[in-house]
Amino acid sequence: MHKKDAYLCRVLNLSDCMKVYPKIKAGIIGFGRMGEMYLKEIMKNPLWKISAICDIDPEALEIASQLAPVGTKLTKDETEIFEDESIDVVVLSTLADARKKHLFKAVIYNKHAIAEKPVGATIEEEHAVLEKLKDSSLFVTVNLPLRNAWYHKVIKEFIDSGEIGDLAIIRVCHMTPGLAPGEGHWAEGPLFHDCGMHYVDIARWYAQSEFKTWNAQAIRMWNYEEPWWLQANGTFQNGIVFDVTQGHVYGQLAKDLTHNGYVDLIGTKGIARMHHNYVTATVELHGVTKTKVIKKPFGDKNLDILLDLFARSLAEGKRNASLPKVEDAAIASEYAWKFLENAALNEMPVRGDLKTLEEIRKRRNNKRIGYGLLRKKKFIE
Repeated sequence: MHKKDAYLCRVLNLSDCMKVYPKIKAGIIGFGRMGEMYLKEIMKNPLWKISAICDIDPEALEIASQLAPVGTKLTKDETEIFEDESIDVVVLSTLADARKKHLFKAVIYNKHAIAEKPVGATIEEEHAVLEKLKDSSLFVTVNLPLRNAWYHKVIKEFIDSGEIGDLAIIRVCHMTPGLAPGEGHWAEGPLFHDCGMHYVDIARWYAQSEFKTWNAQAIRMWNYEEPWWLQANGTFQNGIVFDVTQGHVYGQLAKDLTHNGYVDLIGTKGIARMHHNYVTATVELHGVTKTKVIKKPFGDKNLDILLDLFARSLAEGKRNASLPKVEDAAIASEYAWKFLENAALNEMPVRGDLKTLEEIRKRRNNKRIGYGLLRKKKFIE
């Protein structure tokens, strides 16, 4: 058996291992930071083939021409991708204000889709997307990478085994030095909506319940117009309590950059927790019958897992249970907005000034020091 066929059989867990499965042909719409990441993962995955890339920015297409395989169609016109009958899946990595239009087009042109979050620039747009997809047989997923992270799956299995008793408290924290204010988060909304909705989602994923009550506190760092740090706490309908802390305010001008990211799951009998340094994730499990420490590579966006789950779904004609749903992204987005709205009702103090913010932006751009750095506006040399 050819190595590629063996890989397909192992990944897809299909019984007919002698069958040759055609590659899934993908078109990427939007070739910024995430579009480039999708391209690199598609090129590494024998289940997939990149057929076309679209972006209205000539510089983005110039970069794509240097990274994509020979023969990849490069275009400024998204319609060329949607009308190409050979393309199976569209990868939507544009800004949020284009995703509703693109997901509607995916339905019209019968394309399966992988979308970045949120799936719309407003709650109303996201609800419209859900309504449009309601009766569709297409496979559509949203990149919620924490759901595919190995460490969350290990912790969830440990909780489900009963080792920590009844899950009672969920604590999630994600604080890094970047992105800095003004570098992104336009159509995606304020920071806690764009980035923070990931942590809102994973708290809900652990609780397996819907939010019931909440209170939020935010701060406007460096006198920026939007809050760049927010903490929300409250309850789920099943009685579990939570706190979610998220902000890109963590030592922006420190000599040596660092961050603070963890989850802490507290039960009636034991605990499970994780922390990482963006290279290695460490899981500590303290149950009633066992204690275990696991260290593995962090995994970052987990696009390789997302692509494999999507391929499995297409091959089997059945949605894989681990594949994130559009509904999950819409719910996380809606509650991120609600937490922001609640924070606005409370006192939102200001600390720092715009002069300091300008120092932060210059450091990140000129010295290329930071977390979540955006692509510089120049061609690859």
